[in-house]
Amino acid sequence: MIDVHCSDEVRDTLDASGPVVAMESTIYSNLGLPAPANGEALDRCIAAIRSQGAVPAVTAVLDGVVRVGLDPSEHERILGDARKAAERDVPVAVAQRWEFGATTVSASVAISAAAGIPVFATGGLGGVHRGAELTADVSADLDALASHRVVTVSAGAKAFLDLSRTLEYLETFGVPVLGWQHDWFPAFYTRSSGLRVAHRVETAGEVARTFDNLTRPASGVLVTVPIPEQDELDATELDRVLDDALAECDSVGIVGAAVTPFVLDRIAQATDGRSIPANLALAENNAGVAAEIAVAIAAG
Repeated sequence: MIDVHCSDEVRDTLDASGPVVAMESTIYSNLGLPAPANGEALDRCIAAIRSQGAVPAVTAVLDGVVRVGLDPSEHERILGDARKAAERDVPVAVAQRWEFGATTVSASVAISAAAGIPVFATGGLGGVHRGAELTADVSADLDALASHRVVTVSAGAKAFLDLSRTLEYLETFGVPVLGWQHDWFPAFYTRSSGLRVAHRVETAGEVARTFDNLTRPASGVLVTVPIPEQDELDATELDRVLDDALAECDSVGIVGAAVTPFVLDRIAQATDGRSIPANLALAENNAGVAAEIAVAIAAG
């Protein structure tokens, strides 16, 4: 089993059955948002979690050690160059003593479960890629949600994925998908993908009770939080950019994990950088909602 090292604050809070929110580190590294937006995102997400009375716990592999919760003096380390660490990569990162393995959603969910943290906040999920019937390209994020008892809070999944099949996958593996005060599955930069969620919830207490009554001992919950209305990008413009970016991926042979950063870069260019403030806003919003849920779970 994975060996995790929790900060004193995180360990003390967990020992006291207090609220903790896990956070991935990929978004804050050079693999996620560009500087200085990545540092701003980290500060805003931490502040949003603390404002609700919960403790933030950034997950990462530093010097071959799986870390949960960082000292502020260590934040600079996760804003720079990193090697991406999905769940499958974590044991290798430990064995090879990676200097900085930036944890993705799948790794962060697995680490959260190992540490005993029931709530994890991220930006957006990976999912079933378009054309997966030929490539079998399905993000490990979905398997992690189905395999670990953690509430994941996200702004839905990336819009360039096959969102209908992503929802079908989660249904097949028994993961409840809850719409946070919203009826539609969000598509990251936009509030609705046009696909309905199975269940809408209005309060953190409803999420906590759902989590308490899961039918599978090793399955989680997905809470989808739409980006705030004032920060949403134009759906028509975004669809055009996505179509162009995906066509370019096909023409030059970009596949697998390389698709996401390529498409996000094209979106940033096409929207004159407006996608970056949108990303910051949705990450901060998700962190705040996750903290509310963590407080409700801790309250029993």
